[in-house]
Parts: sequence; structure tokens; C-alpha cells
Amino acid sequence: MTYPFDQESQSCASSAVLIDNPDRSRGDICPGTLKLHQAEDGAVGRVRFPGGKISAQQWAIIADIAEEFGDKTIHITTRGNMQFRGVKDELGFADKVSAEGLLPSRAHDKIRNMIASPLSRELQPIIEEVDRTLLSDDIVAGLSGRTLFGFDAGDGTILAHRPDFGVIKNGEFWQLILGGELTTVLMNKEDIPQVLLHATRTWQLNRGQSWRVHENQPVRTQVEESVAETFATRRATAETPVPTPAIGERVIGWINNADGTVTLGGGLRFGFLTSQVARVLNAVGAQTTISPGASLVIHDLKAEEAEAVVKVLAPMGIIFDVDSPWLKVTACTGLPGCAKSHTNTQLDATNLVTSGKDINMLVHFSGCDRRCGHPLGAHTEYVATGDGEYEVNNR
Repeated sequence: MTYPFDQESQSCASSAVLIDNPDRSRGDICPGTLKLHQAEDGAVGRVRFPGGKISAQQWAIIADIAEEFGDKTIHITTRGNMQFRGVKDELGFADKVSAEGLLPSRAHDKIRNMIASPLSRELQPIIEEVDRTLLSDDIVAGLSGRTLFGFDAGDGTILAHRPDFGVIKNGEFWQLILGGELTTVLMNKEDIPQVLLHATRTWQLNRGQSWRVHENQPVRTQVEESVAETFATRRATAETPVPTPAIGERVIGWINNADGTVTLGGGLRFGFLTSQVARVLNAVGAQTTISPGASLVIHDLKAEEAEAVVKVLAPMGIIFDVDSPWLKVTACTGLPGCAKSHTNTQLDATNLVTSGKDINMLVHFSGCDRRCGHPLGAHTEYVATGDGEYEVNNR
């Protein structure tokens, strides 16, 4: 197998690409805790952690779930959720997740897709209140499992994911995001939960067959105007600074905090970590955040603790070196887990990394033309046409 590279990118996208008129004739097969997806390697279950926040105690529970019900691996998805593959006992899986407090509402199982700027200390209390507010409402429980909420600290990296509903910090206010685009609505921080509840309720009551907000621009406009009228919000003007989407680098390596503590950012090969890593995180005892950029952030360690964590987790596959070639290569599930794939994408991607070839830009391996899990920004894509055979393009 050869690996051709073109240094010139045909286009450099600054945000996620959303399809205007996707096929919505089939049902929503997005997996959850209660309704799993059937794959070639067993059922796939998904657990939501709004904003990616995970406590040390929860990592022990996660390790138990992976070992008792899955294949002992844990996958962080591009929506910042946690996925378990190879689940054989679906009822047992659901009962375990529910019993451990990781499923606060069965009706809202699949809608709690919330991504956030992983280093922000201000966002998590907002997200927790938004989550509680949504869980208290029966109407929003009917949202599509594809619905994505985003909370951006102001640098545009979450805006680049084009969430259906969200906010981005803009000066002293927060600006409403609908359908992946900025609105003119500005609000105070304390108003965010009720504004998002009103927006999601209005969308759910009027969306028809549309799953995601960008698919129905008239209703999107209706939602924005209803929010502005109901809450008498401030409106952005020509003088208001305009946040822009930004493809951010993963949070990788050693970060010195203002209070003298250290935050560590670790990359995950193909978004996976093992149950053994989860048990180490439980033992470390620190607060952690998982991000849609396939990274793990460990917060507020003493310097000597951080050094010890790196020494333990680096040999277990967690990437703390920002120059590692593993950070430049991604892949979908591929064979043997996905029946739609033409090849073992992760093996092919691994062969590229270990070949020693110079990788000058992001590379993504897709087992079919669905291109699941592709990066947001410019990248070289390998789209499989057969076993170990690919069409190669720059996007």
C-alpha cells in the first residue's frame, strides 16, 4: 500500500460541513444507553457526559462497564460522548448505566449531546444547569438524537462544530448559536438555560421531519425571533464583534495554571482508551474532561503528580507529545466492527504512522464514502474502495 501526499490543499474548511437536505426517510439510529446500534462486533452503546466532565469516581464505573459488558475499550466520539463496543448483554448494560446514575432520564437518553471548550472553568456550571433544565421538560425529550449543543468560551473552536443550539462568549454577553450559525441574540449568563430551553421547545414543536436546525431555515428564523421577543434580548449590531469558527488544536501536553497547578492534555489514538487507563484516572483522583477532539484533559494536578501521571499513562498509549505523528492521523471504525467498511481502516492508518513517512497535514481513513469521523479542517482523505485500496483526495 502506498501513501501519496499532496502538499496543496484544495480547500481549507473552517468549520464542520453540514448537508442541507439529508435523507430523513429512515429512522434515527443514533445509539444510546437504552437503544443500542447493532454492529459487526456486537452492539454499540453510548453514554452522555454533558460538557465532557467526568469525575474520578465515575472512571471506576466506566471501567466496570467496559469490562463487564463491552470489549474493555472506551471510545470518545466526535460529539464528546462515550461509546462502548461489543456489548452482548444490552439489558444488563442499560441497567448498569442507570443504576450508577449515568442515565438521569430515560426519555432524554439520546439528546444530551453537549460539547464545550475543555479548559474553561466558567462553562461547566452553565452546562449543568442547562442539562437540569432540559431534563425537566417533556417536549424536548422528542428531539432527534443527532441534536448537538455547544458551549464556546469565545475562541470559536466549539462554534466550528456547528452545533444546533449553543452559546459563545462575546465580550460581557453570550451570543446564541442556532443551526451552526451565530444569531443576533445576546444574553446574560444567567439567562442561558431558559433561552436554550425556549429555543429547543420552539424547534421541537415546529421542526416537522427535520432532525437538525440547519435543515429548516424558516423554523430556525422562527426560533430566533421567538427567543428575542420572549426574552427581550439585546441584539448584535454592526459594531458588535463577530466571533469566528476556528479549527483548534487538541489540548495536548503540559499546561501551567495561574494557581500553580498543572493541567495535562492527552491525545487518544483513534479516540480510544482502555479500561486500564480508566482505572488509573480513578486512582489519580482529579477532575477530567473528554473533548470532541479525541483528547482527555486532566485538571489541576500538582507538578509532581502530573509528572507521575505522564510516566504511567504515556506507556499505556495516551499521547502527551504535541509533535506525535499519531495526532495527525484519524480513522473511522472500519473492519471488523463496521459492515459498511471495505477495509480495516485503523490498521491501515497504523501502518502509515509506523511507516516513518513524513505526514505534513491531517490524514483521515474512511472505510466507505460516508466518511464518518472526518476532521473539521483541511486534511488528506483516504476513502476505501476495497481491501487496502483507497481513493485519495485533499479536502
